[in-house]
Amino acid sequence: MAAELQKLGARLFIGHRAEHARGSTTVIYSSAIREDNPELAEARRQGVRVLKRAQALAELMQDKTVITVAGSHGKTTTSSLASYLLLEAGLSPTAAIGGILRNIDTNACLGEGEFFVAEADESDGSFLCYRPKYSIITNIDREHLDYYRTFENEINAFRAFLSRTLEAGCAFCCADDFNLKNILKDYKKKRLLFGLKPDADIYPKNIRIKGLSSEFDCYYRQKLIGRFRLSLGGEHNISNSLAVVALGLELGIDLGTIKIALRNYKGSRRRLEVKFSGKSNTVIDDYAHHPTEIRAALSAVKNLSPRRIIAVFQPHRYSRTKLLLEEFSQSFNLADYLALADIYPAGEPPIAGLSSQSLLERIHHYAPEKEAILLPKEQIAPYILSILKDGDLVITLGAGDIVKVSDELAGSLKTKIEIR
Repeated sequence: MAAELQKLGARLFIGHRAEHARGSTTVIYSSAIREDNPELAEARRQGVRVLKRAQALAELMQDKTVITVAGSHGKTTTSSLASYLLLEAGLSPTAAIGGILRNIDTNACLGEGEFFVAEADESDGSFLCYRPKYSIITNIDREHLDYYRTFENEINAFRAFLSRTLEAGCAFCCADDFNLKNILKDYKKKRLLFGLKPDADIYPKNIRIKGLSSEFDCYYRQKLIGRFRLSLGGEHNISNSLAVVALGLELGIDLGTIKIALRNYKGSRRRLEVKFSGKSNTVIDDYAHHPTEIRAALSAVKNLSPRRIIAVFQPHRYSRTKLLLEEFSQSFNLADYLALADIYPAGEPPIAGLSSQSLLERIHHYAPEKEAILLPKEQIAPYILSILKDGDLVITLGAGDIVKVSDELAGSLKTKIEIR
């Protein structure tokens, strides 16, 4: 990514120093940047115009028809699939996604068409900068409570985001999510509900999941509109895809194009991404860093019918681990073996008395027989290789740098095959 930015004319600096911000006219920062960052602090000291990433995107959207995707889980998959649908339909969208869309090998593209697809990040409330014509909300879960403090505050933020959908547009919301349905009670503008049950406007029947792909009959307002094949596994991804089908129908995209997009979509990196697939073993990497996401990822790989599921998890942020410790400790039921890495701080200071050991102890409290171990990250891949048996599937989980473990495992297994 850095090399691509340099080719486009960007000047890059390694490390953060105040002098980098000097001479700037505008400084744009993401929600991952803390207020004491030296470049951000210097920009504020000089009175330079400072924008959050969402504010900058909102300015870029001013002349576009905006499609946003929000939700505690599934944003990246849904926004990347929506972007790919519009690309397949020849609508040349502009897109800003939270992960790499593997069909085009990038997370952003500048199109010539009227549509702008954006993944709307709720982590710091900045998704309230957007005024979408079409908004997709996948779910509302207990997340980013370090920012919101209470779940009620988070729900209210989503209520405010939903209200920002334009009168002439449409909101697409998951009918299976209790919290989301609750905030829809007072919503008067046009909305379409997607979900896995027949009380939604668009829903599936006769679901067949085969490994990491699926197919289903799609019903729209009680009418069968066709059988769809999706190159993603897991019922949660079928739900995400239904939001995109509904969007496509609302935009007037023909059914054939929608079917092709779902069938040919290659997914996003770090979302059930297969790093190695051999006769004996499989290595998959996933961004799951919340209990709900972990359960969904493990459920999806269960469909591959492995001999054992070996999960490798790196907790992300001390604050999240503390707030959701009980939920995390009960989210690995489908894993036959669990290897824990130390907490990835993501810039946060440690919390006294909290560590991955705390999580391991809670896991054993709920499941005393669970095979689980805590290891330094650099020791995990060699250890997993030492216990690996034919038929085992390894899945690395987390939003930090645990992907390096999956790469190491995949590389070692490929080398082993080549030596044979």
